[in-house]
Amino acid sequence: MAMALSGSAHLTTGFHHHLRRVEFPFISHLTTAKAPRRIGLSFTVYVSSTKTMPGGQHSSDSSLEIIGGARDSLLPVFESLQHPYHPFPLIGWNRHVETIFAAFFRSLPDVRFRRECLRMKDNGTVALDWVSGDDCQLPAESPVLILLPGLTGGSGDTYVRHMLVRARNKGWRVVVFNSRGCGDSPVTTRQFYSASFTEDLREVVKHVGTRYRKANLYAAGWSLGANILVRYLGQEFHTCALSGAVSLCNPFNLVIADEDFRKGFNIVYDKALARSLRKIFEKHSLLFEDMGSEYNIQLAANAKSVKEFDEGLTRVSFGFMSADDYYCNSSSSDSIKHVQTPLLCIQAANDPIAPSRGIPREDIKENPNCLLIVTPKGGHLGWVAGAEAPLGAPWTDPVVMEFLEHLERGRTDAFPSCNKSNVVQHSSEELQILEV
Repeated sequence: MAMALSGSAHLTTGFHHHLRRVEFPFISHLTTAKAPRRIGLSFTVYVSSTKTMPGGQHSSDSSLEIIGGARDSLLPVFESLQHPYHPFPLIGWNRHVETIFAAFFRSLPDVRFRRECLRMKDNGTVALDWVSGDDCQLPAESPVLILLPGLTGGSGDTYVRHMLVRARNKGWRVVVFNSRGCGDSPVTTRQFYSASFTEDLREVVKHVGTRYRKANLYAAGWSLGANILVRYLGQEFHTCALSGAVSLCNPFNLVIADEDFRKGFNIVYDKALARSLRKIFEKHSLLFEDMGSEYNIQLAANAKSVKEFDEGLTRVSFGFMSADDYYCNSSSSDSIKHVQTPLLCIQAANDPIAPSRGIPREDIKENPNCLLIVTPKGGHLGWVAGAEAPLGAPWTDPVVMEFLEHLERGRTDAFPSCNKSNVVQHSSEELQILEV
């Protein structure tokens, strides 16, 4: 699911869909969920069609858990939440089947991109994929949506493309942020990216904000991309340039996620992700020749698990004592309490990669800027439900756009406005820009 696509300049024109087989799901960092911990009913909203079981308990077949400090003000915004959640028959009833089906068989919308490569302050490089022709077709004040894919993911992923098409059809300007080495983004330093590293996102937001000074900026991230986004929001609460953000399939607590990731069927995901990381590493292996210090290049080059890759390379690159130390200090669950930007979080209770028990429910409940929606099914980056199931867009896409369009209309008084001026005053000259 975090499959990288090569040659973005040669992508086909148009916004029609076609069915395409993709590689095995390369999902974002970490784990399988045990049975979700049920919280008090006073903090849970169930749709009207929820069935009542013997003893007065609610059936989880179609119910949604909705909590957060912004629940009362935002719940009326979502027309899509007035209907029960119905997983697609057969596919949607098993989390692994749903996860794998979405990765293999979800349709891939055709989009032509224009790539822009940005050189970071440390000489690292990221790639921004803009929809070709939007500079001519959209007004300067059109809202901008920055998309952050999952681990090893990029603009070629189906879930990214569907969100892009939906937002673009609403008149939004959309850009996909391909992290270092992802989506065929070049690697120009000995440092990739990590769950803890927010500096590249900070520079990207600054660059986009400078280019489109009249537009409001928003961001949506999946899985590892969501973890990075929420950490960024917590760090930038005082000068946030984003007017709103969406987190989907966020592992939140990487320690809990790591505990489950190497258990049972999840070993399949772990090996697939490790294989994807090795492929990126192999393309740029010459950069890592003759590296000493604590690096274990041999371990990273032959990693059979994500943790082995992180132990050999990632944790050393970002200054952590061990992979466990890296996970402990990179979790976005610690950032929720600091978020002052309107934030929608959507999770699946049966997500095999982002455990439900790792969701920081109490902090979300106490933060007036946050809303959490937990679907009973969905797998990881699956959500094969809704009007477009099974081959079309995930169930989450209409919900995300309802939230973002509500913020853009400026009809909520519940959130303090973000201070964009402190960010856009920085000149884009700080970044070296290469057009492809």
